Amino acid sequence: MTKEKLRRATFAYVAPFVVFAGVMGLEKLLNLPVAYAYPLRFALTLAAILVFSRPYLSLRPGTPLASVGVGILVFVVWIAPDQLFGYRHHWLFENGLMGHASSTIPDGLHDHVAFLVLRCVSSFALVPVIEELFWRGWMMRWLIHNDFLSVPLGKYARGAFWITAVLFASEHGPYWEVGLAAGAVYNWWIVRTRNLADCILAHAVTNALLAGWVLAMGQWQYWL
Repeated sequence: MTKEKLRRATFAYVAPFVVFAGVMGLEKLLNLPVAYAYPLRFALTLAAILVFSRPYLSLRPGTPLASVGVGILVFVVWIAPDQLFGYRHHWLFENGLMGHASSTIPDGLHDHVAFLVLRCVSSFALVPVIEELFWRGWMMRWLIHNDFLSVPLGKYARGAFWITAVLFASEHGPYWEVGLAAGAVYNWWIVRTRNLADCILAHAVTNALLAGWVLAMGQWQYWL
């Protein structure tokens, strides 16, 4: 494995996630209006996928029906605790470290059709790609060996499995406990299928259902 090939592969798996998170951080730091900053985040992240990731990205799941089922399961896991027990505002979940379960989308954008369409498309078509490339495609393998391309997709190592799940959970702030469950399920699915496209599909189904739930039920707090 040449260093140049490894460098290109690392950019392919990591760059879109870094761009997405980096622009989001700038939005908060500079207090940019969401209506303008979110399209910029979407465009730059899509550009990163097209420039860096396309040669390494497969969108052909091996078990599509089962992956849809996994996505539905994670959606249920994500919303069920709040619906059944309503504990989200407990200090274990809302605190100075994890933030608060409240949407960053201003009320004025709740009926802005163009923005909502873009937000939905980002949720089920963009975010699953960048997160699965980063977490299951790169992180789980890199934690096993820094020459991550030498590690087969879905190779199980207990430490890599749970470190990735915990870091994935931390990304989701006050929803960390369901984020941990979701991360464990998606990690298990890559181990089971050895196909990143199956994880992307499962993740896309989860996010599409969650977007539908947000819009239908007006529970905007799920869109942090």
